[in-house]
Amino acid sequence: MKIAFVGHGYVGLVSAAIFAELGNTVSVIGHTPSTIEKLNRGEIHIYEPGLEEIVKRNVDAGRLKFTLDYNPSIQDAEIVFTAVGTPPKENGEADLSTVLDVAEKIGKSLSGYTVIVTKSTVPIGTNKKIKALIESVKPEKAEFDVASCPEFLRQGSAISDTLNPDRIVIGTESKRAEDLLVELHKPLHANTNAPYVLTNLETAEMIKYAANAFLATKISFANSIAQLSESCGADALAALAGIGFDKRIGKDFLSPGAGYGGSCFPKDVKALISIAKDYGYDFKLLKEVESVNSEAKLNIVRKAEKMLGDLKGKHIGVLGLAFKPNTDDMRFAPSIEIVHALLEKGAHVKGYDPESMEKAKKAISGMQFQEDIESTVTDIDLLIVTTEWNEFREVDMEKIKEKMKSPKIIDARNIYNPEKMKNLGFEYQGVGRN
Repeated sequence: MKIAFVGHGYVGLVSAAIFAELGNTVSVIGHTPSTIEKLNRGEIHIYEPGLEEIVKRNVDAGRLKFTLDYNPSIQDAEIVFTAVGTPPKENGEADLSTVLDVAEKIGKSLSGYTVIVTKSTVPIGTNKKIKALIESVKPEKAEFDVASCPEFLRQGSAISDTLNPDRIVIGTESKRAEDLLVELHKPLHANTNAPYVLTNLETAEMIKYAANAFLATKISFANSIAQLSESCGADALAALAGIGFDKRIGKDFLSPGAGYGGSCFPKDVKALISIAKDYGYDFKLLKEVESVNSEAKLNIVRKAEKMLGDLKGKHIGVLGLAFKPNTDDMRFAPSIEIVHALLEKGAHVKGYDPESMEKAKKAISGMQFQEDIESTVTDIDLLIVTTEWNEFREVDMEKIKEKMKSPKIIDARNIYNPEKMKNLGFEYQGVGRN
């Protein structure tokens, strides 16, 4: 098929590259000339394992191209996906300004019949607003349908997640659009026999929010169990592993730590709280999920105070700045709040991340940025690990100890063996471990 994407962030770029890899001809519309030029050379502007090779291969093959222009990409496409950001406003409500602006531009560019699909995470009812907007601006002879196909990829494993979906959600009021989207997704369905969830627009929109809110809830539950375990002498990791064997619960997203971050969970939890309020429902559960997540970050700072006393003048090293490993994304990364809290208490903080240094410099002010692990740990009073990169798991901890002024570690992601750390002479604190 001939398809188009508007937006080349994590969702848009990965999805476009995979559809090109599956044999479709894909145009991607962006708005930054320098980024478009790089992408047309097969160079990507985000870090995602395996993505650059796929982009370059399909650019070279002529199946994937990037452009600043809506025409002729929209006119030639059978299906147009929108994959632009919906960041939270101050009140938690999703900002739809870019989504609606893009919809208007798509509408004005239509010719023939086109299915316009929202991949962006949008509040319930948004696709009907998009439909009305496009209807008001489209050329008279143009025909279109709207659909919602939310994505469920995880940064760091986005290629595998896209190629091997758990389910394929298609929400639309049009059988014609549904059939076309089922056809487009057939190769992905064939990979894993993932079920199609064929539903209406509102349900597809809800599925995305409900999924992310539920996973965020599991993380906050794990952190609550961790806090209780530290007080009562239980091992939270063993307890959570124990309940994870129950197939009704599952083991994923039950790892306590410094809380969740990234581009999805924080904004989608806020947005669902805001959506519920608009419909007269007080989503108290998700408000507590947010509260527990904030507390998880502050608890790392409290552990630092417990180990060092007054933090004023203390030297602290932070390993890991991105919100999770295998990505350079700093959006709502727990490290931001942790580092700023340490700085406010008078600590000297330096940090390192294998991939997110440039983005971290824009997100965190007042910290010294280092080029490697060694410079980060040299002459520090305390080391805090906030992202579970394999590079940190595999480092020689004896050498780390030699570089540190004081062998103290807060392992906010529980990547080290407490007994081994103790035997090496470290004062060690994990999360939920005694």
